[in-house]
Amino acid sequence: MAEERGKFSSRMGVILASAGSAVGLGNIWRFPTETGRSGGAAFILLYLAFVLLLALPVMVSEFVIGRHSRSNTVEAYRKMAPRTPWLVVGLMGVMCAFLVLSFYSVVAGWTLDYSLMALTGSISESQDYGALFNNFVSHPYRPVVFLVVFLLMTHVIVARGIESGIEKFSKMMMPLLLVIILLLVVLSVTMPGAGEGLTFLLQPDFSKVTTDTVFSAMGQAFFSLSVGLGCLVTYSSYFNKQTPLISSALNVCLIDTLVAILAGFIIFPTVFSAGVQPDAGPGLVFVTLPNVFHDVFDGVSWLGDVFSILFYMLLLLAALTSSISMHEISTAYIREHWHVSRRKATWIVTCTCMVLGALCSLSFGPWQDVTIFGMGIFDLFDFLTAKFLMPLGGIGICLFVGWKMERATVRDELTNEGRNLTSLYGILLFLIRYVAPVCIASVFVNQLFG
Repeated sequence: MAEERGKFSSRMGVILASAGSAVGLGNIWRFPTETGRSGGAAFILLYLAFVLLLALPVMVSEFVIGRHSRSNTVEAYRKMAPRTPWLVVGLMGVMCAFLVLSFYSVVAGWTLDYSLMALTGSISESQDYGALFNNFVSHPYRPVVFLVVFLLMTHVIVARGIESGIEKFSKMMMPLLLVIILLLVVLSVTMPGAGEGLTFLLQPDFSKVTTDTVFSAMGQAFFSLSVGLGCLVTYSSYFNKQTPLISSALNVCLIDTLVAILAGFIIFPTVFSAGVQPDAGPGLVFVTLPNVFHDVFDGVSWLGDVFSILFYMLLLLAALTSSISMHEISTAYIREHWHVSRRKATWIVTCTCMVLGALCSLSFGPWQDVTIFGMGIFDLFDFLTAKFLMPLGGIGICLFVGWKMERATVRDELTNEGRNLTSLYGILLFLIRYVAPVCIASVFVNQLFG
């Protein structure tokens, strides 16, 4: 059965695919925005602490569940805890994957469109970047076309399987993503006035740290690494027994955090160079930054075009690496639960998300007046996943590994039967059992009532 399911062929494939799952639009879009709102370097230090205290324990918990069960995120709980409510944790992961991939593909479609506009020079020709963006997202069918194209790009990779699709793509695209980031960092930090942005990013101002800052850093650490959905349960079910789980998780956290911080090195020197505030929110990427690219490189317009092309290609690659993992959660479940071919399971997921994604996209245009519980369809999907399914899934994963699984099994998986990083086992188990669930629960409560 394990051979039929496929597996990653190398440790590098494991790390790059898992890092690709974690690295997404949240690193390049949400992380700089939250950093800008929360005082810069002080927020980053808090974020790093919560990556270790919160995100890392959940990640290794997902690795333990996936590799030990050798199953999709639902069957994993069915195998290890049959006829118990734990199965709900896996089902929430599959539901969350469908919803997240649907609305995530809407924004990813925007990045695809902006990548093409950057390549053709259409962005730099615009006189009003706000109007350009609003006219696009409210168009009755154009954003839907781009989300469909994006989902088909994801489909082609997932349909090829683990080694020939997901692993091969990750080995090509993750290094390319890092090269683009480094090129953009060099361009950004050499701009006139970039020093103010670097100071903001690197010099902590703890006077700006509030309770909201702490919860924001906690939430960013949790959501940035794509834990709680079951992505990493699914991916780790394709790990071999020699894969060191703890060091692999540390490497994934390192790559994800590096990408997020380097995104700050791109954005903050750029916006400070143009005299723009770094807390512009979601409009930062599609409205503020095109204007900045135009103004900063006004004397050398071709350089502004190059910066714009590289930046939107970076966004597109980050979106694609994440969407693949979300697609694989549902594909693996449908394939194994309903005993259908990978090709058929992949089409079921793709077509379902095309329909749901189209509904989300239309909520910015012709259906913007259609609301459920006072929210548009896009906002409803975002609310359900970020406020409920992911936090509850993260808590369930930690409680299952920390309290339900046999202690010997957890120890054997985390330490590869005593061969790897045994000194960290006790610390990680404590974080899994006590610290991470409490942190996630506090984020959950703060999001609902804060």
